[in-house]
Amino acid sequence: MKSTYYNREDLKKFGDISKFQKKLGDKFFDYYNSVFEEGALTSREKSLIALAVSHAVQCPYCIDSYTSSCLSKGVDEEQMMEAVHVTAAIQSGASLVHGVQMMDQVNEKLM
Repeated sequence: MKSTYYNREDLKKFGDISKFQKKLGDKFFDYYNSVFEEGALTSREKSLIALAVSHAVQCPYCIDSYTSSCLSKGVDEEQMMEAVHVTAAIQSGASLVHGVQMMDQVNEKLM
Protein backbone atom coordinates (compact mmCIF):
# COMPACT_ATOMS: atom_id res chain seq x y z
CA MET A 1 0.00 0.00 0.00
CA LYS A 2 1.17 3.55 -0.74
CA SER A 3 2.24 5.69 2.17
CA THR A 4 0.51 8.73 0.66
CA TYR A 5 -2.41 9.19 -1.69
CA TYR A 6 -0.27 11.14 -4.14
CA ASN A 7 2.84 9.28 -5.17
CA ARG A 8 5.54 11.51 -6.67
CA GLU A 9 6.54 8.64 -8.96
CA ASP A 10 3.10 8.77 -10.59
CA LEU A 11 3.97 12.09 -12.24
CA LYS A 12 6.42 10.18 -14.44
CA LYS A 13 3.47 8.09 -15.66
CA PHE A 14 1.52 11.06 -17.03
CA GLY A 15 2.36 10.02 -20.57
CA ASP A 16 0.69 6.67 -19.89
CA ILE A 17 -2.80 8.17 -19.80
CA SER A 18 -3.20 7.22 -23.47
CA LYS A 19 -2.90 3.50 -22.71
CA PHE A 20 -6.58 2.93 -22.00
CA GLN A 21 -7.85 5.39 -24.64
CA LYS A 22 -5.13 6.09 -27.19
CA LYS A 23 -7.17 8.22 -29.59
CA LEU A 24 -8.34 10.68 -26.93
CA GLY A 25 -5.04 10.61 -25.06
CA ASP A 26 -3.16 11.48 -28.24
CA LYS A 27 -5.59 14.32 -28.95
CA PHE A 28 -5.10 15.64 -25.43
CA PHE A 29 -1.31 15.60 -25.71
CA ASP A 30 -1.43 17.26 -29.14
CA TYR A 31 -3.53 20.05 -27.64
CA TYR A 32 -1.54 20.22 -24.39
CA ASN A 33 1.79 20.47 -26.18
CA SER A 34 0.43 23.09 -28.60
CA VAL A 35 -0.80 25.24 -25.71
CA PHE A 36 2.69 25.43 -24.23
CA GLU A 37 4.43 26.42 -27.48
CA GLU A 38 5.68 29.99 -27.79
CA GLY A 39 2.94 32.29 -29.00
CA ALA A 40 1.56 35.60 -27.80
CA LEU A 41 2.87 34.45 -24.40
CA THR A 42 6.36 33.12 -23.83
CA SER A 43 6.82 29.59 -22.53
CA ARG A 44 8.14 31.19 -19.32
CA GLU A 45 4.91 33.17 -18.89
CA LYS A 46 2.84 30.09 -19.62
CA SER A 47 4.73 28.09 -17.00
CA LEU A 48 4.09 30.78 -14.41
CA ILE A 49 0.38 30.84 -15.30
CA ALA A 50 0.32 27.04 -15.10
CA LEU A 51 1.93 27.19 -11.65
CA ALA A 52 -0.75 29.60 -10.44
CA VAL A 53 -3.56 27.47 -11.91
CA SER A 54 -1.98 24.38 -10.36
CA HIS A 55 -2.48 25.96 -6.97
CA ALA A 56 -6.04 26.96 -7.83
CA VAL A 57 -6.95 23.39 -8.77
CA GLN A 58 -4.74 22.07 -5.95
CA CYS A 59 -2.95 19.45 -8.04
CA PRO A 60 0.28 18.35 -6.34
CA TYR A 61 1.52 16.77 -9.57
CA CYS A 62 1.03 20.02 -11.45
CA ILE A 63 2.60 22.08 -8.65
CA ASP A 64 5.65 19.79 -8.74
CA SER A 65 5.87 19.89 -12.53
CA TYR A 66 5.37 23.62 -13.00
CA THR A 67 7.64 24.55 -10.11
CA SER A 68 10.39 22.68 -11.95
CA SER A 69 9.35 24.21 -15.26
CA CYS A 70 9.42 27.73 -13.81
CA LEU A 71 12.84 27.20 -12.24
CA SER A 72 14.24 25.89 -15.51
CA LYS A 73 12.95 29.00 -17.28
CA GLY A 74 14.51 31.45 -14.84
CA VAL A 75 11.49 32.26 -12.70
CA ASP A 76 12.67 33.02 -9.17
CA GLU A 77 11.11 32.11 -5.85
CA GLU A 78 9.68 35.58 -5.28
CA GLN A 79 7.92 35.55 -8.65
CA MET A 80 6.50 32.07 -8.04
CA MET A 81 5.19 33.03 -4.61
CA GLU A 82 3.67 36.19 -6.05
CA ALA A 83 1.82 34.04 -8.59
CA VAL A 84 0.54 31.86 -5.73
CA HIS A 85 -0.69 34.99 -3.96
CA VAL A 86 -2.49 36.06 -7.14
CA THR A 87 -4.22 32.67 -7.07
CA ALA A 88 -5.18 33.14 -3.42
CA ALA A 89 -6.50 36.65 -4.05
CA ILE A 90 -8.64 35.53 -6.98
CA GLN A 91 -9.99 32.54 -5.02
CA SER A 92 -10.75 34.75 -2.02
CA GLY A 93 -12.41 37.39 -4.17
CA ALA A 94 -14.50 34.79 -5.94
CA SER A 95 -15.73 33.43 -2.61
CA LEU A 96 -16.48 36.90 -1.29
CA VAL A 97 -18.25 38.13 -4.41
CA HIS A 98 -20.54 35.10 -4.14
CA GLY A 99 -21.51 36.60 -0.80
CA VAL A 100 -23.57 39.05 -2.86
CA GLN A 101 -25.79 36.09 -3.76
CA MET A 102 -26.32 35.41 -0.07
CA MET A 103 -26.99 39.08 0.60
CA ASP A 104 -29.55 39.16 -2.23
CA GLN A 105 -31.27 36.09 -0.77
CA VAL A 106 -31.33 37.61 2.72
CA ASN A 107 -32.81 40.84 1.40
CA GLU A 108 -35.37 38.92 -0.68
CA LYS A 109 -36.43 36.66 2.18
CA LEU A 110 -36.55 39.35 4.87
CA MET A 111 -38.45 41.89 2.84
